[in-house]
Amino acid sequence: MANWQDGHGTLHAGAHRIPLEVAASYRARTRGLLGRDGIDGAMLLTPAASVHTFRMRFAIDVAYLDREFGVLAVVTMVPGRLGLPRPRSRHVLESAAGAMAGWGLRPGTTVEVDVPGRLTPR
Repeated sequence: MANWQDGHGTLHAGAHRIPLEVAASYRARTRGLLGRDGIDGAMLLTPAASVHTFRMRFAIDVAYLDREFGVLAVVTMVPGRLGLPRPRSRHVLESAAGAMAGWGLRPGTTVEVDVPGRLTPR
């Protein structure tokens, strides 16, 4: 696959269609959700194997994804925490705490990412 670029798209999780922000550049991944009071939808950090919530203003759900966008793990992180790197993780999804349970994300499920010029296979 070609390199990812910062931008917007849609996350498909089962029947759910979720607004998605893509953070692919070093600067965008480093900034992530810092300085925000929440997020409507989700943010995809790529490539990424771990995240932290230092200086965050709200708790987040974090899904670690493999290269085929299969969910390896889903955790909720409160502000001020360091997530451990996950082996095989190539992408990380972030959303407001509790959102991923509503979307049915759990280990073993697969998501689809639809951004202009790119569609991940299901």
